[in-house]
Amino acid sequence: MLSRSRLCSNVVCLLLLSSTLSAAEPAWRAATAKAKITPADKIWMAGYASRNKPSEGVALDLYAKTLVVQDAAGTRLAIVTLDLIGVPRSLREQVEQVIAKEYGLPPSALLMNASHTHCGPELRVRRAEDDVSSGGDSEQGSRVAQALEYSANLQKTIVAMIGDCLGRLEPAKLSYSHARCGFAMNRRLPTATGFNNSPYPDGPVDHAVPVLRIEAETGELRGILFGYACHNTTLSFYQFCGDYAGYAQEYLEAAHPGTVAMFVLGCGGDQNPYPRGVIEQCRQHGRSLANAVETALLPAPTPVNGPLSSAIQTAALEFAPLPERSVLETKTQSKNQYEASHARRILAQLNQPGGVNMEYPYYVQVIRFGEALTMIALAGEVVVDYSLRLKREHSGETLWVAGYSNDVFGYVPSLRVLKEGGYEGGGAMLYTSLPGPFAESVEERIMDKVNELLSQTKSGSLSGEEKK
Repeated sequence: MLSRSRLCSNVVCLLLLSSTLSAAEPAWRAATAKAKITPADKIWMAGYASRNKPSEGVALDLYAKTLVVQDAAGTRLAIVTLDLIGVPRSLREQVEQVIAKEYGLPPSALLMNASHTHCGPELRVRRAEDDVSSGGDSEQGSRVAQALEYSANLQKTIVAMIGDCLGRLEPAKLSYSHARCGFAMNRRLPTATGFNNSPYPDGPVDHAVPVLRIEAETGELRGILFGYACHNTTLSFYQFCGDYAGYAQEYLEAAHPGTVAMFVLGCGGDQNPYPRGVIEQCRQHGRSLANAVETALLPAPTPVNGPLSSAIQTAALEFAPLPERSVLETKTQSKNQYEASHARRILAQLNQPGGVNMEYPYYVQVIRFGEALTMIALAGEVVVDYSLRLKREHSGETLWVAGYSNDVFGYVPSLRVLKEGGYEGGGAMLYTSLPGPFAESVEERIMDKVNELLSQTKSGSLSGEEKK
């Protein structure tokens, strides 16, 4: 039998050994990956209803990119960025299901964000089906087939990238900094007849450029995750291009060989890049944003430690009451082809069992990197008011607010923009199968869900598995 002194000595040694092993465990493990997703053949493009022909070449390749991080406790997160018009909800759900089955990742461990370039392929099957500019059934069928094939291949690519990253996680250091960029401008110009899509220098903007850097333990830069709140609409030609965000990523990767640069679009629903229209302006905006990221890399960053916690749930957004059936029937004869097409879609839904769904299940996601950084990811084309309000009401925290995440279905106005009306306030609903403008509860329902998840992820009372 061991003496009490020897027993105590052995216990102390074990505790010291355990402490040493614990201290040696890295705070993070991480890996990045990228894959070219430029269509190999001509395909119909997304972003502008006026498009009347397929693509005509490539100005800049499109990419899907992935960052996977794991904290010391083994909690994992996969961030996927796409040089595409959006993230169809069906794509998010398909990827989510596969990675849950193959890698054991819960829904909250997946964040998907689209740059919203208007010079990418059309991957939204419904838009291919509903596009009123289609030149007949055979052409429409071709567009649907292209969208289905592209989306299926994209899903496989994303899943493969996540699996690849999970298989090569290495010790890493995460840190945060930020800078500013200035080419975005509010595009809701007030006039005597309403709000025009034109530069509005007095409108609200968010020029913040948040930057998360991922380094190997030896200091080599492995990844740069950065954001900005502005439409990727410098260009409208028929060549594939990631617009300013694509060029910014290209410039950063050229300046830092071996690094994967990933763009996360912020709340840019009512923001445009100015000036715009030609590729040289697009490159200039990309260089301006890349310079802002380089500036953020200069000062000593804030270390980002764990633990990692995340949650994703849906908020039920109400739509405004529908017009009477007779009004919808009259609109089907409108000279505005988009108004007529939308009315026909809503009438078709009314004729189905259950009628029109008057609520939209809206994704809200919150990701906490310990106490150093909190990401809030909102679905849809979110206007800048949400970012500004969240940062104002949570000024004691470092917030990174992203739009265009997990489900890009249309515009998400604030109450102010909804009441003002115009394209972002409800007019753009004509291009969707949704019933119409949101109800005036839209902003508060989103904010309530964000605040709920902020509180629950901070206290640890919400399981990462929970989604509904």
